[in-house]
Amino acid sequence: MTQNATTRVGRGGILSSAVLLLLCAFWLLPTFGVLVSSFRAADDVRSTGWWSVFPHREWRLAETINPALDLDRSGVMEFAGARGTFEELRAGIMAPDGRRVIWVGNRRLGTVQVQERGWTSSNAFTLDNYESVLTGKQYEVTNAQGVKQTLRGDDLLAAFLNSLAVTLPAVLLPLVVGALAAYGFAWVRFPGRGLVFTIVVGLLVVPLQISLVPVLSDYVRLGLNGTYLAVWLAHAGFGLPLAIYLLYNYIAALPRELLEAATVDGASHLQIFRLIVLPICGPILASYAIFQFIWVWNDYLVALIFIGSQPKVQVLTMRLAEIVGSRGNDWHLLTAGAFISMVLPLAVFFGLQRYFVRGLTAGSIKS
Repeated sequence: MTQNATTRVGRGGILSSAVLLLLCAFWLLPTFGVLVSSFRAADDVRSTGWWSVFPHREWRLAETINPALDLDRSGVMEFAGARGTFEELRAGIMAPDGRRVIWVGNRRLGTVQVQERGWTSSNAFTLDNYESVLTGKQYEVTNAQGVKQTLRGDDLLAAFLNSLAVTLPAVLLPLVVGALAAYGFAWVRFPGRGLVFTIVVGLLVVPLQISLVPVLSDYVRLGLNGTYLAVWLAHAGFGLPLAIYLLYNYIAALPRELLEAATVDGASHLQIFRLIVLPICGPILASYAIFQFIWVWNDYLVALIFIGSQPKVQVLTMRLAEIVGSRGNDWHLLTAGAFISMVLPLAVFFGLQRYFVRGLTAGSIKS
């Protein structure tokens, strides 16, 4: 490779890295905004954007002028060197010294503010939002006018634990059953194996919504509706086709000589699966676990149908929906609740992300 070609490759790598960093920045910007807003007071969230926590220039009050009672308010008026009509002053007029003159209030009783631009930042952070949404206790907040209000928290901690109780079994069940089924399709000979596997793969394209009503009818007859078991079985059933498909591609690509050697040594299928296949399948198991965990954790529809509105078993997405419905203007509470719901999925993804790409690409190329 010539020096010019090497230079072009180097510049191309730098450009690609810059584009990726820019895309990541745009992708993470809303998340960062939610995080910052969740630590801001209610009045700050309502009045200014989250970016105001950074130093910026804005108009600040420098002087207040009370117009004379005998001033002709229908004509041209002059304050601090700025001349204009009432309508112009209401919109704001720049004075010769760079300050802004603005009329505040109505024509008869209003006042005139002289504002100057200066550096400021809104960096008053608080944990009150998290205390509010995580506990069901009463708490006091003080607004900008100094008036104290007594409110009750939303108790998202119980919903967080409920989501955890729903998600963990709903991830483990299809993971274990799917791994066993994938091993059976890949290495166990039985009649109709190809047909059954084709049916399983075909279930990937079946919309989830069309099966909710029949499953709900069966749950009502069995007395399972409104229980965690109903949600576990539903998520396991909906997640099994993808689990079997992903794991099959990985397990079928394992060296045949390895499994045949284990069979010659007297190992059973269960021993081969437990001692050889499972340790090798770590990356693909972690990849599927990420998909299933995020899907179940963020699910609202399945939980709403099979759990219902029982407060004691409501999951986090259902409680957040109630906050949006009852407190649609309380953005400080919504951002805190949203970030609480994001923490665990982010931790799971970053904890298992080193297996993610390796697991998804495994089995796609055979040596």
